[in-house]
Amino acid sequence: MKPSSSCPAPRLPLTIQLKQGSNLLLHCSRCCRLVATPFRPVAEAKGGTIVREVLSNSQRSKLDRGNDRAFYELPRLVKHVDDNFLRKVTQLYRERIPEDAAVLDLMSSWVSHLPPEKRYKRVVGHGMNAAELQRNKQLDSFFVRNLNQDPQGWAVEDKSFDAVLCCVSVQYLQQPEKVFAEIYRVLKPGGSCIMTFSNRLFYDKAISAWRDNSGFGRAQLVKQYFLSVEGFTQPEAVTEVDLSKAPPPQGIAAAIQKVQRLFERAQGDPFYAVIAYRGYKPVYE
Repeated sequence: MKPSSSCPAPRLPLTIQLKQGSNLLLHCSRCCRLVATPFRPVAEAKGGTIVREVLSNSQRSKLDRGNDRAFYELPRLVKHVDDNFLRKVTQLYRERIPEDAAVLDLMSSWVSHLPPEKRYKRVVGHGMNAAELQRNKQLDSFFVRNLNQDPQGWAVEDKSFDAVLCCVSVQYLQQPEKVFAEIYRVLKPGGSCIMTFSNRLFYDKAISAWRDNSGFGRAQLVKQYFLSVEGFTQPEAVTEVDLSKAPPPQGIAAAIQKVQRLFERAQGDPFYAVIAYRGYKPVYE
């Protein structure tokens, strides 16, 4: 059947028959002709490209609209979640971050919760308070940056980290799509991004989309942050970590943990983690 350049019923459904050169040959069910139409392939989004916005302007808003730098000016040398939550964070890092990895700890403070027995190639910290970061013994270096004002353009090379971490701080990001695109940029192929969070927060500084959401809703929100950037794997939500696999504390640390458990609440801080990888999830043997 010879292709036609026109059809008497062009608005009727057309089905693709085959591709011929730069044209698609479409079959019209009414006139039984093959209609030649230019073929324009849709370009795939490049890895790291923001493909959609997750939040509306109102969802990005905070009750406290004051300068974030001023809010974090005084160091807070405290832990914002309970020790059982932090043990789960450390065990998750132990399971998901390989030995000799280059690690970026985003929105960090005076402790990074990395397993102390593991050796890393380098650990770089980011935060809002230099005094807190200086106290962090696990960091090799750090930088201070307000990600709500300057979410992109970090002085970090492309594909330079095996893991990017963020512990109990993702709720404060007002431009998460841009931050997650930057995370993608600095991750090596196969590198992981681990976001951990609970129900604790500075209420006035958390964004509207987070403040009165449920734990499930917050996990879905972080998943959408990953999915807003082309190239991340399907994000995985984790709510349980097997602490029986963690090495038991030794010496004074064991004694301190026993005392802490006497005072722990029957129901501690809920644990949530959302994890995705750049391009693919590696298998470590």
